[in-house]
Amino acid sequence: MATTLDVVRTISQIVSNTYDGALDEDGNPVKTGLRREEGDLIVDSRVMDGFKVAFHGNLLRINYQSEISLKETHDVKFSDNINQTIRDVAKFLKKEYKKVTGNTLSLKPVGEADIMVQSMSRIRNWINCRQDYEIGGIDSINVDSNLEPEEREMFKKFNALAGTKNPPNVTRKQPDRPGLGETD
Repeated sequence: MATTLDVVRTISQIVSNTYDGALDEDGNPVKTGLRREEGDLIVDSRVMDGFKVAFHGNLLRINYQSEISLKETHDVKFSDNINQTIRDVAKFLKKEYKKVTGNTLSLKPVGEADIMVQSMSRIRNWINCRQDYEIGGIDSINVDSNLEPEEREMFKKFNALAGTKNPPNVTRKQPDRPGLGETD
């Protein structure tokens, strides 16, 4: 069973090898499911798009950004196409994870994708989209439960330093600030 750190490191290494123009072991271009991989490199205009990942506890967030035309935003299947691109990226991550570790990576979508379109000009737009996936097989990271008792006490003392005491040069009355400096 892989640890959370192993999963995070493996996914991070996979993503670091997906830059535009990256080649696999056989010298072929890496296909992640992005629009920039479609068409001919010489004849077609370049599509600017990419993705990155972020980890939030046991969640993997895939952020996708692209430059699109205004005409594409009015397409009936616009959101379906963007969602499919994110699903393709997730599929790529699963495939590469299996290739690197020999284990499967379980990614379960959480909620719907958040799609934001911003106007750059009358013709072109930027799209930013994010989708959260729950990583199967790892628990949510709880920092407090992983600490030794003396480390927990050290954090409580550090938080108590914030306190409700005013510096000596402050003479005005301060409002009550509940919660600061309290220790359990």
